[in-house]
Amino acid sequence: MNELASFYDNEAAMEPLMPTDQTGALKEVAARLLRASAKLAGALHPVTRRQVAELVRHMNSYYSNLIEGHHTHPMDIERALRSDFSKEPAKRALQLESAAHIEVEAIMETRLPDMESVNSDAFIQMLHREFYERMPEEFRIVKSSGAKIIPGEYRKSQVTVGAHIAPDFAALPRFMRRFSVAYDLTKLDPLERIIAAAASHHRFAWIHPFQDGNGRVVRLFSNAYLSKAGIESGGLWTISRGLARNVQTYREMLARADYPRQGGLDGRGNLSNRELAGFCTFFLSTALDQVEFMASLLELDAMQDRIMRYASHMRTMEDAPVGLGALMREAFMRGSVPRGDAQRLLEMPERTARRHVSACIKKGWIASESSLAPLTLNYSIGKVGYLFPKLYPENVELSEP
Repeated sequence: MNELASFYDNEAAMEPLMPTDQTGALKEVAARLLRASAKLAGALHPVTRRQVAELVRHMNSYYSNLIEGHHTHPMDIERALRSDFSKEPAKRALQLESAAHIEVEAIMETRLPDMESVNSDAFIQMLHREFYERMPEEFRIVKSSGAKIIPGEYRKSQVTVGAHIAPDFAALPRFMRRFSVAYDLTKLDPLERIIAAAASHHRFAWIHPFQDGNGRVVRLFSNAYLSKAGIESGGLWTISRGLARNVQTYREMLARADYPRQGGLDGRGNLSNRELAGFCTFFLSTALDQVEFMASLLELDAMQDRIMRYASHMRTMEDAPVGLGALMREAFMRGSVPRGDAQRLLEMPERTARRHVSACIKKGWIASESSLAPLTLNYSIGKVGYLFPKLYPENVELSEP
């Protein structure tokens, strides 16, 4: 144990930090991801994009926590954001965890434009601190060891993750400094930056800088790094969904990238170049799959069709007005609809239209910030199964609250 701990006292132990891309396959998938994300970001009205991004943020919390083995129903996440917490302690703790993830991601996105570097100690420790300061007390203890988790502080003890022995805690400042320099976006070309997003995801997990919470932090970090690397999204997709849907492969690929160099043809660093390249291919292919999935959901003709079918269903089940579909479709396409347009879209007299608008807001079909504010589409979790099929796992029942 002492020999291994001493070995991982040297930051050269995590070389290579970037995989050798001899065939150009990694740059090809990086280029495809760059093109697909740029197309996705420009598809929607800015207001609609922000609203969908909020929905995706909730989804990201669900999937990131699911990877950690914590299942919180999307309905319970939505209730948590309204401060409607379960009286059952275990369920309440999971709700607090989900709400914390959403709040920290929102904080991160607000700060990103002004951040020069997301791979600095300051940014990384901020993510951990903001997350754990919001966590319930029982989630601030490492179950396996009983160690207390200090928000924002690097660990002060030795840890192992499966078969991997993480670096000596006393050497963490040097490892994190090397991490920051190696993934400095200003030193990389556009495609190298995207590959670095994948490579840094593994090397962060390998360093394991915090006592606990490294998985949650690295997924938030990767979202931020991809954004700074030039992957445009407007918050419309998340890598966590793809990783959670392939969680066994994700864990296996992370573990394989821990392998030492496999002979003279496997790079020149301590760790395997081949396995790092394999992880990067998996990570970037997963990201591309998620971008393409969301692009298919947000394709305008298909989305409008689902809105109209949803409204028709509500006419049958809830006696919704005939013009509800037109109103919802217009709100999606334009971002919002002036209240004065409701009469035209609902095809009814002004006074009757006002009454129906109030009823539609109460039902949760549309939303408005005040009695005079424009009307927007309500993206509550009860509509997700209709408007965004397969966003959540098929075995998760989503229905109108």
